Amino acid sequence: MYEKLMSDKKPSFPISKNLDSYLSFYNRKLIIPIFYEDLKRFSGSVSVFNEKDIDTLWVRVFYSDFERKEIDESLKRVYNLLHSDGNEANVEFLNVDAIDYCTFGNSKPFRVKIRNILNDNFTYFYVKKADASRIYGLELEHILSPDNLNFLVYQNTLIEEHIAGIPGDEFFSDFLSKCNASEKAQIAKEFVKFNERCMIRLLGDMRSYNYVIIPTHDFDQVIYKIRAIDFDQQSFEGKLKVYRPQFFKENKIIMDLIKEKLNKHSVDQYKTEERSIIAKRILSSESRVKKIIKCMMNDNISTQKKIDLLSKQIYSLTRDESFKKTSNMGGILKAAFDYVLKNYENRGMLNVD
Repeated sequence: MYEKLMSDKKPSFPISKNLDSYLSFYNRKLIIPIFYEDLKRFSGSVSVFNEKDIDTLWVRVFYSDFERKEIDESLKRVYNLLHSDGNEANVEFLNVDAIDYCTFGNSKPFRVKIRNILNDNFTYFYVKKADASRIYGLELEHILSPDNLNFLVYQNTLIEEHIAGIPGDEFFSDFLSKCNASEKAQIAKEFVKFNERCMIRLLGDMRSYNYVIIPTHDFDQVIYKIRAIDFDQQSFEGKLKVYRPQFFKENKIIMDLIKEKLNKHSVDQYKTEERSIIAKRILSSESRVKKIIKCMMNDNISTQKKIDLLSKQIYSLTRDESFKKTSNMGGILKAAFDYVLKNYENRGMLNVD
């Protein structure tokens, strides 16, 4: 049986002055011509179904003719700010094909489909209500994961790039059975490393629909990578298991695959590799990491009850006294990074099962 891990609903946390200054310093804060609340003025909607005729729980929204023209122009300008230098020379060649609204989850984002009419290439971006925990999650992913992340924040609005890939639940149901033995072992390895990465940087709620699996075709094989796509649950919950994807029932399929394909020695090796890589990323971005941690340590992004529970649980796991001295989520994350660095520098990476 799987225990209930998540709280019923996480509140949205405002952007502090320290975080706002950090975003300005690293060019994450830009003036944009449209806000999240503007997109909520739609006049109608229809459900969006996937190719299997299953309701996606997204709805396609519509606006009055007058508002749609202004909204389209603003969204094209946002696209240019997100993906280039804001130059508007290409605006006439861009078209807003669709604006979809998500009806479930905490963030209730808008998904915007932008198409280049010259070649029919298209991409997506998201317009969300700005939330401090999500911004911390995005920034930590950018610094500590193998991939960079592109996003903008202005006042109460967050613009976030689309992360392409196959949602984990869809991959498990439609594609995993078609993978050969070597590919399945590789996917199992990647999940072990993904699981370790989420735990160290306290990214929670990585159920199978909150990350994507990305196949890349090499000349003689397919390489699989796993990327998080939802950063709402950054450093909020008190249960350590929330930050370990292995404990969600939605990931049972891949946990069974790990048991089948990897022995304990291999699992420990991949955990050690991931901790070493994270330690190197922390050291290579030391100034940026210190600044974002300082913001978190002066911010309120959880409750004291959750903070106390998490610090106790991590201390029980690591026996590192630093976790007992923490009083906020930023302090816990700093202690976690210090723990990883200490063991990396000592070349004695501890196995945390």
